[in-house]
Amino acid sequence: MPELPEVEALRAFLDEHLVGKEIARALPVAISVLKTYDPPLSAVEGATVTGVARHGKFLDLATEGPAGRLHLLVHLARAGWLQWKDPLPSGPPRPGKGPLALRTALTGGDGFDLTEAGTTKRLAVHLVRDPQEVPGVARLGPDPLAEDFDLAAFTALLAGERRQIKGALRDQSLIAGIGNAYSDEILHAAKTSPFKPTQNLTESETALLYEAMRTTLREAVERSHGLAAGKLKAEKKSGLRVHGRTGEPCPVCGDTIREVSFHDSSLQYCPTCQTGGKPLADRRLSKFLK
Repeated sequence: MPELPEVEALRAFLDEHLVGKEIARALPVAISVLKTYDPPLSAVEGATVTGVARHGKFLDLATEGPAGRLHLLVHLARAGWLQWKDPLPSGPPRPGKGPLALRTALTGGDGFDLTEAGTTKRLAVHLVRDPQEVPGVARLGPDPLAEDFDLAAFTALLAGERRQIKGALRDQSLIAGIGNAYSDEILHAAKTSPFKPTQNLTESETALLYEAMRTTLREAVERSHGLAAGKLKAEKKSGLRVHGRTGEPCPVCGDTIREVSFHDSSLQYCPTCQTGGKPLADRRLSKFLK
């Protein structure tokens, strides 16, 4: 799943390649991709892209055109991606069972495709007058890399929480942009069990977690900076230290990286670094380890 670093890299890429260009056509291919109907998607045709922003994991393409100022918001969900094409294939895309969800053509002949692998279709596109009209944007918590998101703000957020820290980090209404992969990476860097209850974090553990979060995300953004959109997935995978590396040696201590599986996801961790050498039970109702 694209998370804050990848979406931020896409934002920077599109800011360089898309701003100032005019949209010729926006063609939905998958029925499920478009989540709004007023204004219609055709309203962006003839509009110029004036800026590209990020809200958590949402991309926000601001446009100005015949229909006024509009925002095309994209959430790539678990298996979605943006593919830049120059030139864009000629002719209309063919609806079918392939990964193509939406094609945006520019007047200069280039453009981008939104694609989604797999059978679970969750990629979402909204065309709105204000990004806050999108419920997923309106409920977002603070951005963890925002300049004003300091340790005091992070501590205050966690003060009222009574749940596992892994779930808290992934909650978009608490902190925007962190998903399954980078929560694993942050917790490994902070030497914290994913099952540790937030209310049991000491002051020093909270400070360590905050620094691990900021450092992990900043380094991931820096690694992705300047890369073409098509290379960002490979960069994410190569930069992960524990997530997706079950059975491999921990790069810090050499212990074997373990996994806990759930019905729709899994987490990875190092027992020596994070849980005092104790493996977590690989089931949903695992006993908390402190």
